[in-house]
Amino acid sequence: MLQLSKRVQAMISREYPNSPVVAVGAVVVHEGKVLLIRRANEPSAGQWSIPGGAVEVGEPLRDALRREVLEETGLAVEVGEVLEVLDRILTDAAGQVQFHYVLIDYVCSVAPGTLQAASDVSEACWATRAELTRFSLRPDTLRVITKGIRATQEKSGISGAPG
Repeated sequence: MLQLSKRVQAMISREYPNSPVVAVGAVVVHEGKVLLIRRANEPSAGQWSIPGGAVEVGEPLRDALRREVLEETGLAVEVGEVLEVLDRILTDAAGQVQFHYVLIDYVCSVAPGTLQAASDVSEACWATRAELTRFSLRPDTLRVITKGIRATQEKSGISGAPG
């Protein structure tokens, strides 16, 4: 019988799961821009979002987020406050729950480094708030990005909306 690694088994069980999968997301704001990635795999293949992914068993949330951002973008981040906790429930054509994630999104700052799409990401870029509309972001993703930008501005004492 074929033996699958624990990581592969975890990825398979994310589709039509028996229970929700805990995942983390990073709203990384740097010099008035936010970090975006384009997902290469399901769920949400081809869609733009914030970096992040599933928490592995035994892995603290903040460690999972640092790992995911590094794997997807090549960038190291400092994890800040929780911005939002939400459900991402996707159903198939028959109405069955195909994916169910509990997402915990954090605001993050970035260490110096070179941005590169890696892991399960096909593209990565920095975008200003004004540019966000061209990425067709999910409404809940756009909302949490806006919260992250606002939290970063408040922390640094900047008022008004970035370009």
